[in-house]
Amino acid sequence: MPAAAAPIISSVQKLVLYETRARYFLVGSNHAETKYRVLKIDRTEPKDLVIIDDRHVYTQQEVRELLGRLDLGNRTKMGQKGSSGLFRAVSAFGVVGFVRFLEGYYIVLITKRRKMADIGGHAVYKIEDTNMIYIPNDSVRISHPDEARYLRIFQNVDLSSNFYFSYSYDLSHSLQYNLTVLRMPLEMLKSETTQTRQESFDIFEDEGLITQGGNGVFGISSEPYMKYVWNGELLDIIKNTVHRDWLLYIIHGFCGQSKLLIYGRPVYVTLIARRSSKFAGTRFLKRGANCEGDVANEVETEQMLCDASVMSFTAGSYSSYVQVRGSVPLYWSQDISTMMPKPPITLDQADPFAHVAALHFDQMLQRFGSPIIVLNLVKEREKRKHERILSEELVAAVTYLNQFLPPEHTIIYIPWDMAKYTKSKLCNVLDRLNVIAESVVKKTGFFVNRPDSYCSILRPDEKWNELGGCVIPTGRLQTGVLRTNCVDCLDRTNTAQFMVGKCALAYQLYSLGLIDKPNLQFDTDAVRLFEELYEDHGDTLSLQYGGSQLVHRVKTYRKIAPWTQHSKDIMQTLSRYYSNAFSDADRQDSINLFLGVFHPTEGKPHLWELPTDFYLHHKNTMRLLPTRRSYTYWWTPEVIKHLPLPYDEVICAANLKKLVVKKFHKYEEEIDIHNEFFRPYELSSFDDTFCLAMTSSARNKSNREEAVLQRKTAASAPPPPSEEAVSSSSEDDSGTDREEEGSVSQRSTPVKMTDLGDSAKVTENVVQPMKEVYGINLSDGLSEEDLSIYLRFVQLGQSQHKQDKSSQQFCSRCPDGVIKLTPISAFSQDNIYEVQPPKVDRKSTEIFHAHIQASQGIMQPLGKEDTSMYREYIRNRYL
Repeated sequence: MPAAAAPIISSVQKLVLYETRARYFLVGSNHAETKYRVLKIDRTEPKDLVIIDDRHVYTQQEVRELLGRLDLGNRTKMGQKGSSGLFRAVSAFGVVGFVRFLEGYYIVLITKRRKMADIGGHAVYKIEDTNMIYIPNDSVRISHPDEARYLRIFQNVDLSSNFYFSYSYDLSHSLQYNLTVLRMPLEMLKSETTQTRQESFDIFEDEGLITQGGNGVFGISSEPYMKYVWNGELLDIIKNTVHRDWLLYIIHGFCGQSKLLIYGRPVYVTLIARRSSKFAGTRFLKRGANCEGDVANEVETEQMLCDASVMSFTAGSYSSYVQVRGSVPLYWSQDISTMMPKPPITLDQADPFAHVAALHFDQMLQRFGSPIIVLNLVKEREKRKHERILSEELVAAVTYLNQFLPPEHTIIYIPWDMAKYTKSKLCNVLDRLNVIAESVVKKTGFFVNRPDSYCSILRPDEKWNELGGCVIPTGRLQTGVLRTNCVDCLDRTNTAQFMVGKCALAYQLYSLGLIDKPNLQFDTDAVRLFEELYEDHGDTLSLQYGGSQLVHRVKTYRKIAPWTQHSKDIMQTLSRYYSNAFSDADRQDSINLFLGVFHPTEGKPHLWELPTDFYLHHKNTMRLLPTRRSYTYWWTPEVIKHLPLPYDEVICAANLKKLVVKKFHKYEEEIDIHNEFFRPYELSSFDDTFCLAMTSSARNKSNREEAVLQRKTAASAPPPPSEEAVSSSSEDDSGTDREEEGSVSQRSTPVKMTDLGDSAKVTENVVQPMKEVYGINLSDGLSEEDLSIYLRFVQLGQSQHKQDKSSQQFCSRCPDGVIKLTPISAFSQDNIYEVQPPKVDRKSTEIFHAHIQASQGIMQPLGKEDTSMYREYIRNRYL
């Protein structure tokens, strides 16, 4: 890295809002008050936001002259002394954004701030107070009776509670991302075109700054990761209008920093938690995931370590480790109308192909790479199924997705019933978590911006050589991430994350040459300070999501908590229950309004009139599905092309184009549309062998190709189903049912239903054109060759059941992954083949027949098992 570097910091750090009758003038300056920018905001527009940014950088003298002219020009009488035409409205430290409900726009300004941390010389501030100012003048204001209520709901989001910002450091990205971007030469930054980074890094626009070629640029504002930005919607209206120095992005979560002295060397330990703004909400009202793969209570926690003796990104030593918590990525919820402490868990939608989990893990693979390690702390053994419902569904989803991922990129699933081990007197919970933490950190590694120090050579440790991640000339990179979850992602999750963070902290201190071995024991100053940070971190996130502080802490699982802690735990539990029952609904409305999930619109229902906000967070609920598509697979080409692709050649769970579609690409031109599940391929190189590919891309074949294929089998195969039949078919239909329906349709005459008033009459002998249906005009008569093929087909159907079982083993797995079929017929010119229908076990068949008989009034006698099951249900439900 070159020694010369030009630090570029956003200039707008101090603001003053000046007011006239027709305009607001927002004057912003840098910290030293040597450079100024001016925004002009029109106050004569009742509903529209009109902002003018001249993008000129003023000096202090130029700003004074400009304000003097504005003051003089807006006086009531020209030259009159003692009166002012320009009023100083408020001083501020940043713009949160602009928002409109049913009247005009408001501007939200940060009026108080407090420094919370220092990262490489870049200050991180916490918002202490804000001011919300109505922009239109009273003379043009159009009043609405519901405006005040929307204003109260919006202000219910307390911006003075755990919202953070920085003028020069991107808080939405990890330290690893920021340093790897910022260490790039300037020319590479200007030519960067990937989606994950800012497309234009021309940060010297209107600044007149020139750097030498190849110099590194530190402190630039790259494009933020909008998932963790909470005022993105508030800034969206001015994003393309004003200079980027006015855009101040804030995050929500936690930020804490402590100072350690290790043998006289100062070390800063910083903990930053970023709450996701996607599918955000309160505990019982936001569970699981939405249709885009965003999960509830998703938080990215990053622990940073820096040697404070050199506070510079260029020459200092920095290290970080990132881990994630989030709700179980399934469609599930809990009904809070029952007023129970633990409402029953219900799975809202069937997701047999793990579509929502695939989208979620796809996002994680793009951001962190592989491996993705899932630590599931949900209960696995319960007398009555509660949490175990989620465990069973999650392991099924991960198992299904891992089929399509290469072995080196599979999702690692670690189930551990933490509650069960906590109750056991023979097991130490933290010892078990320490073993898990060691294996996790070894797989993912951690980030450090310095090559391995001499301590690893002078004082080698065998664990250091087993460390994963990626080793580069300038240090190490973390690849992959740990994703921890319990049901609420609060108490158990925070303790597990602390133990993993403690293990990573030991490696971080060892990599900076501060300790001899990558091990840290409890009851040391470093661990005690780190535990306090994680306790504050857990309490803050628990208050934001659950409505109370942590109930179970690290000391609880160490079993060293004082007896007075039990009464505190009871109070926290009651506080959490009260918040969930009585105040969470209002908080959820506030979050939906603040994040722009709901936009008030004249003539449409108000936010408080909506029975549910489900459709606001699940966009696909308002989307009309195509009529012909009865089956939707998340891995089809139609779905894949709408999914984001990974970078750095990481294969995502949802990116199966390389694994499935490309594999059968050479056969796609010979696809024959057969039914909804299987697509047979006719290959000239395999003689009488057909191959099947589990794909639905064949549905887009043209009518011309269908006509050619149907012409070949028109005399020997049953007619294809009509469009209505295809669209009305269900996923529960078995192959046997379809074959029977096909045989019936062969014997029946096509009819057309016509609607006459209240009754429907059948018009007989209304035959559809044969050319449209079969691709050939059958009324012209059959040729001798076609007639002989048809007769052989009939004879084949009559003798099919008499064949030996060995000849009916139609399918065998090919070495290349496709399925080969052995032909049934002995005639090479027939091309008539079948596949085996799905098998149904005997018990399922008996249950189905019993259900049919029950609908006809024929009841089966109850067995001993049924009686005991019914008694158990009555006992649990009513007694």
